Amino acid sequence: MNRRERDQAQELHLWAFPFFRVLRAMRHFLDLLDVSVEELNHLLQEAARLKAARQRREPTPLLQGRVLGLIFEKQSLRTRVSFETAMAQLGGTSIFLSGGEAGMGSRETVPDFARVMSEYVDGVVLRTFEHATVETFAAHAAIPVINGLSDYYHPCQALGDLLTLQETFGKIAGRTLVFVGDGNNVARSLAIGCAKLGVRFILAAPPEHGFDKSFLKTYRKLAPKGELLQNGKLQHAVAKADVIYTDVWTSMGQEQEHARRTRDFGGLQVNPDLLRMAPPSARVMHCLPAHRGEEITDEVIDGPQSIVFDQAENRLHVQKALLALIYGPLVG
Repeated sequence: MNRRERDQAQELHLWAFPFFRVLRAMRHFLDLLDVSVEELNHLLQEAARLKAARQRREPTPLLQGRVLGLIFEKQSLRTRVSFETAMAQLGGTSIFLSGGEAGMGSRETVPDFARVMSEYVDGVVLRTFEHATVETFAAHAAIPVINGLSDYYHPCQALGDLLTLQETFGKIAGRTLVFVGDGNNVARSLAIGCAKLGVRFILAAPPEHGFDKSFLKTYRKLAPKGELLQNGKLQHAVAKADVIYTDVWTSMGQEQEHARRTRDFGGLQVNPDLLRMAPPSARVMHCLPAHRGEEITDEVIDGPQSIVFDQAENRLHVQKALLALIYGPLVG
């Protein structure tokens, strides 16, 4: 590292360090439940700062010498590539293990796996089928653990979504986001993030696919004044929407339910007819991968109201901010 790069790294370190003292209390990043409004806003600000630095081609070597372990039971494009790229751009390295290769929970127990990984790497990103696996791993790890996706929460996706909303609308408090589809892991995390930042969240889903009672109880305890509605009448939900958000009707692990889910969600496609019911200023989001022709049409996802691929890009920047703020002050 030359002198200019050292000076830039030191400068970036100065703004990262004060926030880390707040972030240190949670250590792991498993969901958005325990992230305060202040922490969330600061994290998004640092993501925007790192994004701008990247656009100016300024190096940000905050994690030199650090190693991140990526343990994925599920397939991945955005989560894997964005985390590996984030570590590379921050000066660190990463090691990837697929579920079968790692043998976590089969070849050896999750607690033993967590203890061993804690001796080798500085942090771990888990992408698992069951949220209980993430919680068990974190309980036995001596290093910070990030939830890269579980069946119940997807907090990193929510971070990228919130950054995209701020870039698109500026102040987002008071905006309305309509999530068209299942009350799934993405919807839960995003609903929590929206509550913390004052965004009205409407879930447009068939009754049997709404939020589960346990989540609603958690949400109301966390955000008693949060605006969360469940409305199966899509035309009513989108009439005043700032954002129309959708996701696949059948997620990984639900393949046997595909035919039933297609019938259940058949009237909830995000298509040009639906957009005409919404304000012209409304924007369309999708966490990807998309099943084009099912939950969303080509005309919409590739159209002028789509900010879908901005979302995908922003996964990189929020994860860089998360990694830098968790591990950055430990460098050197």
